[in-house]
Amino acid sequence: MKLPELEQATIDRIVEMAWEDRTPFDAIEIQFGLLEKQVIALMRREMKASSFRMWRERVTQRKTKHLKKRDFIAGTFKSDNQKT
Repeated sequence: MKLPELEQATIDRIVEMAWEDRTPFDAIEIQFGLLEKQVIALMRREMKASSFRMWRERVTQRKTKHLKKRDFIAGTFKSDNQKT
């Protein structure tokens, strides 16, 4: 998968957001322009294989990572570093 050229600080922030259980992939897309597939590819590239597998298993079981699967709207956490 073709990933855009990103600075290391940006990559670190995307990885941090992807690890957060309540930060949806949609927020990463809005802020950095990366689709869920691209975030997954970035995580695969940046992490050890065992850490990636653990993250991937955890993410696939979380409704909170996908806005359409959430059963709540209000009361979500928003990081100070996150744009809209």
